[in-house]
Amino acid sequence: MSLPVVFLHGWGLHGGIWNEVAGRLPGVARHQPDLPGYGDVPMASPYDPAGLADALAPNLPEPCIAVGWSMGGMTALAWAARRPEQVRALVLVATSPAFVNRPGWQLGLAPEVLAGFADALATDYRATLLRFLSLQARGGDAARETVSRLRDSVFERGEPNPGTLAAGLDLLRDVDLRVEAGQVRCPTLVVHGGYDNLCPAGAGEWLAAAIPDARLAVHPRAAHAPFLSHPDWFTEQIKGFLDEYGA
Repeated sequence: MSLPVVFLHGWGLHGGIWNEVAGRLPGVARHQPDLPGYGDVPMASPYDPAGLADALAPNLPEPCIAVGWSMGGMTALAWAARRPEQVRALVLVATSPAFVNRPGWQLGLAPEVLAGFADALATDYRATLLRFLSLQARGGDAARETVSRLRDSVFERGEPNPGTLAAGLDLLRDVDLRVEAGQVRCPTLVVHGGYDNLCPAGAGEWLAAAIPDARLAVHPRAAHAPFLSHPDWFTEQIKGFLDEYGA
């Protein structure tokens, strides 16, 4: 029997963003929880990947396979490092150990870019959220269609809490999981887009090298949401990984 698969979404969205991919995995038990602070899920404290993972873990199957995208990928990475008995395999999608550049790390966003989003969030959180979503498809194939799908999905489960959005931007600004990456012991698939403007492909290459049992799959023309822009290719990567490690 295959292990259940848990899909974790990114900043500003919800578990429903995975509906298409999850629907392409017949016979697999799929879980698509909202992260703490989204939907009806209480906020976590501390609001960092470890805190989010600890809040989610008791309500998720054990053992399982974790699939995390962007901020959800950071949460999945921390979860795998902290609870190896629960996370038996890991898929990191458009994920970085450190979202923002800092000394010794130049594979992220410039700090002032994220600071600009944080300042704008306090003025008009809806417009800021939609602008951030637009960046997720820029440069890749099917950019207009991908942005449209992200925008259509964002409010399907109600308005995101502005306080949760602000806490998430703080998380993206502050967190550095380079140490935790070396602590992951489960098989890992790192999936990235060559045109990702938010988590450059170099961050995925770094993760694939730092995690002891990891492999890398890069679509050269995908941006930050390869599971939306290139669902056939993405599903092929996931199915191949699950066939090998999902039992």
